[in-house]
Amino acid sequence: MLKKMGEAVARVARKVNETVESGSDTLDLAECKLVSFPIGIYKVLRNVSDQIHLITLANNELKSLTSKFMTTFSQLRDVPVEKLAAMPALRCINLRFNPLSAEVRVIAPPLIKFDMLMSPEGARAPPL
Repeated sequence: MLKKMGEAVARVARKVNETVESGSDTLDLAECKLVSFPIGIYKVLRNVSDQIHLITLANNELKSLTSKFMTTFSQLRDVPVEKLAAMPALRCINLRFNPLSAEVRVIAPPLIKFDMLMSPEGARAPPL
């Protein structure tokens, strides 16, 4: 168990380092066997969160994304609602303090069967 966890942490660290070093706007964490978003990378990502425009979390075992994740990346205007709706393991996504588009605000509630937390339009994130 610890070996698998160590391998997952190393895989995530490698992908974060590649993103930071390359200046890429995409952080690809697909297939990292994540059960939760690694808390240790928030400090690194806080410095480049305005650079990141896409985070891929496909094929992981995430059950929720925390408010810390969403306030670190609090510039989301669009989310793949249909793909979120098709994720049977996802139980909650916290999109508070993101400037979600009017389209997402309208189409998400009837499609999303889990808790999708959104702030009122125009709400600002608290300082980190």
